[in-house]
Amino acid sequence: MKRFLLMLALICGVVSNFGLNSAFAAPAEKSNILIAYFSRAGEEYAIGPVKKGNTAIAADIIAELTGGELFQIRPEKEYPKNYKECTEVASKEKATKARPKLLVDVADFDRYEIIFVGYPIWWGDMPMPVYTFLENHKFAGKKIIPFCTHGGSGLSSTDQNITLACPGAKVLPGFEMIGKTVRNNPELAKTKISDWLKKINYAN
Repeated sequence: MKRFLLMLALICGVVSNFGLNSAFAAPAEKSNILIAYFSRAGEEYAIGPVKKGNTAIAADIIAELTGGELFQIRPEKEYPKNYKECTEVASKEKATKARPKLLVDVADFDRYEIIFVGYPIWWGDMPMPVYTFLENHKFAGKKIIPFCTHGGSGLSSTDQNITLACPGAKVLPGFEMIGKTVRNNPELAKTKISDWLKKINYAN
């Protein structure tokens, strides 16, 4: 009986170890898709205070649909929560072509082959921290896919600005959507983003 119990314990131990080895021996492959986005929380025009920006909502949807890894572009100095104050700061930054220093950078940037770049439209352009992000990295040989939220201006030629800022990169047709639509109807946003991804065949 003792011999039987000893053999049973040994068998259980082998099975247990096999299960552990199976679970940890092959870690999941890292995605080669990055979703880098700038988004601001705080007071929003005609909406009021929000805890999550419209572009962040769109970025989450893209991550869900593509399996890409999210990275938030964050300046060291946060923008004012007050809407009017934020627009004034943004206007001055655009006028001086400021390049705000970022709080953190992407780890192991070179391994990403497809980079979604998301932003709200501020004063007809990308927020200046997005330019900081673009100019901090070499995009030659990579694919960039812009997406933005806005109040009615569409991409506002920001896709062309990205092409100029990232020589050697292939910039695919971007996605744009009114911020209120993304916030108030995320299911519609998801459908439109899914249709856009299929249309541009982003994975090729």
